[in-house]
Amino acid sequence: MRAKKSYGQHFLKHDSIAERIASSMQLANQTGRVLEVGPGMGMLTKFLLNNKGYQTWAAEADPDMVAHLEKQYPDWHGHLYVGDFLQFDASAFMGPEPYVLIGNFPYNISTQILFKMLDEREQVPEMVGMFQKEVADRVVAPPGSKTYGITSVLLQASYHTEYLFTVERGSFNPPPKVLSAVIRLTRKEKFVLDCDEKRFRTIVKTAFNQRRKMLRNTLKPFFNPEFLMENPYFEKRPETLSWEEYVQLTNAASNNSTV
Repeated sequence: MRAKKSYGQHFLKHDSIAERIASSMQLANQTGRVLEVGPGMGMLTKFLLNNKGYQTWAAEADPDMVAHLEKQYPDWHGHLYVGDFLQFDASAFMGPEPYVLIGNFPYNISTQILFKMLDEREQVPEMVGMFQKEVADRVVAPPGSKTYGITSVLLQASYHTEYLFTVERGSFNPPPKVLSAVIRLTRKEKFVLDCDEKRFRTIVKTAFNQRRKMLRNTLKPFFNPEFLMENPYFEKRPETLSWEEYVQLTNAASNNSTV
């Protein structure tokens, strides 16, 4: 079968890489459930199904890939969701119990997958996935780096992030134009974001939408003018702040807001 650009498909060719991705999960046996996104031809799937320490579920949007998987794994009945993962309701399809999210994620929706996971983090204690290296770098980037941004802050507030390994272009068919990388995210235990989450996300996104400007200029809508001018904190630029400092900013906005 040929990879389809519309689905962001690049098929992994090497068993050794697929096996390494599967073995990078640390909580799969603990949750007893794994959800693979975009299994495609089943390169990663076969290593997941061979492990009897957990049940494997999957979400696949391409009907041709679904037909191939159903033929290859006839006993996998009832565990394969047919449709767009971004519309997938894990609780309705799999039940409310926790699961580990894994996949060679379609590059055209990889960031959206991360934010969907973040919205459903109560059910997802761990994620292991392959992304474009550029996306992976953003997820794990520390404050002060050029790649540190919205994705970094929002994910690092709830998850520990780890860069595991790089995957070369030639490991895929067809080869992508970019390098790929595998990362692991582990949810922080008993973590509660100590601020209003909706406002937190809005402030982070607003700050980074004009990342070259000082916070005093970008965050005007959230603070009264006196507070902005008196506090030297707002002379900083968005990429210099940790996620903890954005929590502090969010709480400060609640106490010194213009609205």
